[in-house]
Amino acid sequence: MKKIYFLKTCDTCTRILKSINLEDFLLQEIKIEPITVAQLEKMHALSRSYESLFSRRAKKYKQMDLKSQELKEEDYRQLILDEYTFLKRPVIIIDNGIFIGNSKKNVEGLIEKLNS
Repeated sequence: MKKIYFLKTCDTCTRILKSINLEDFLLQEIKIEPITVAQLEKMHALSRSYESLFSRRAKKYKQMDLKSQELKEEDYRQLILDEYTFLKRPVIIIDNGIFIGNSKKNVEGLIEKLNS
């Protein structure tokens, strides 16, 4: 399975999506079609951490003063389910591999995987 969870209004997501061949991918725009519990559980099974899926760059992170709180894995899980902006984007699943976010190293790993 090849799937991409992204946000259409995110310039970085758009840039990354333009750099790869999307032919075999299922695309899910998370603002229009929120992620389900089952989808998040699959991401967690591949990443082994809700925290790795969580974006601290979301505006609500500051608004909710989450930096001053001691968050646990179940907190990250619930926050992601409650608010789509807390999912680090994009999340790209290729078979049993997962690429989370837009770091240079992550994008390079994605391109390498797609070209192998």
